[in-house]
Amino acid sequence: MSAPFEERSGVVPCGTPWGQWYQTLEEVFIEVQVPPGTRAQDIQCGLQSRHVALSVGGREILKSLEYSLGKLFDSTIADEGTWTLEDRKMVRIVLTKTKRDAANCWTSLLESEYAADPWVQDQMQRKLTLERFQKENPGFDFSGAEISGNYTKGGPDFSNLEK
Repeated sequence: MSAPFEERSGVVPCGTPWGQWYQTLEEVFIEVQVPPGTRAQDIQCGLQSRHVALSVGGREILKSLEYSLGKLFDSTIADEGTWTLEDRKMVRIVLTKTKRDAANCWTSLLESEYAADPWVQDQMQRKLTLERFQKENPGFDFSGAEISGNYTKGGPDFSNLEK
């Protein structure tokens, strides 16, 4: 079995003060740098459909409150969200998108914070469009491909073409 598309083609990360986030067609990944030596018992992480909260050693690092402007950019499947502590220095949160297609490219992690700059957003959209093409054409390898033209909102729709 071949490696996942993002492993072969790389990711397009959006840097933040606490680490970075990036996305694939189906998931959003949040990588938070924590003090070296952090233990899992020091971490409190809450994952809901439109909200995420992370505290390490009682210090709030990431929080999206329901009644503030800090909701996740779009909805996720709460039961499928996970977090892991890696090498005792990074927390990785994986959220599964509710809308899993190339047209659903998140422009920011939260509605009001951690937005990708225009160049990064453009690269994210290109990557999701290529990932869509890979999924639709498994016999081809799009991991090193370049794309230009109409790739926003997931690229052209070929579903109406005669086969």
